[in-house]
Amino acid sequence: MLYALDKSLSSEEGFAAVKACLTSTLAKLVIWGLLSALLYHLVAGIRHLIMDAGIGETLEGGKLGSKIVIAVSVVVIVLAGVWIW
Repeated sequence: MLYALDKSLSSEEGFAAVKACLTSTLAKLVIWGLLSALLYHLVAGIRHLIMDAGIGETLEGGKLGSKIVIAVSVVVIVLAGVWIW
């Protein structure tokens, strides 16, 4: 992705080449996969920040928090997929 950013900023032709490459199905799938991992990591990080505040530190709270993280992550990942496609 950094190579694509560098190439797209180098010239107008480079931007057109990167744009053409990123419209393929495989490229969109790779972008969606990377974005999915980052979004899950973000949601799980927010959960840990909430736990650092003292909320959901029990075993039951941890189980509920993990279920909430998975549910929210699925929703956010699906929305990211809709945005990419």
